[in-house]
Amino acid sequence: MSETRWVVLGRIVGHHGLRGELKLYSYTEPPEQIFSYRAWRLRAADGRETELQRVNGKRHGKALIISLPEVLDRDAAAVWMDAEIGVARDALAPLPEGEFYWADLEGLEVITLEGVSLGRVSHLISTGANDVMVVRDSERERLLPFVPGQWVQQVDVAAGRIVVDWDPAF
Repeated sequence: MSETRWVVLGRIVGHHGLRGELKLYSYTEPPEQIFSYRAWRLRAADGRETELQRVNGKRHGKALIISLPEVLDRDAAAVWMDAEIGVARDALAPLPEGEFYWADLEGLEVITLEGVSLGRVSHLISTGANDVMVVRDSERERLLPFVPGQWVQQVDVAAGRIVVDWDPAF
């Protein structure tokens, strides 16, 4: 039996009122999409985890607000400040060919067309113009634009690698 792989889709970012409601930041587009996932896992900064089913949430102005079961006041809610909100990877919708969830790219080895390893994808950054891969090896960190066809030549999630047209000295 395989272990569930969780993907972070949001984070608890603040309190809302005195009844234990919390503000969250959603990485989904649109932000309210996070409420469509049935099962959530919260992971607090202290390592505490809990799984939740059908979280009660709503938009309040520009913020998203959630109520957690058995969290009835501001003190009880404080435990979950800065907690990650995760969902099971298999709950995410399938993507069209050539599109990838960032979580699927993280950890992949990045190699040049000549076969030189540049390291592994640590995480990605959205810059507005294009996404950027943060690639780290034991010596350095590189920021590579994730632009398929221009710099990214091949993504093979099953093989665990991304082939890029990139100068290793840069």
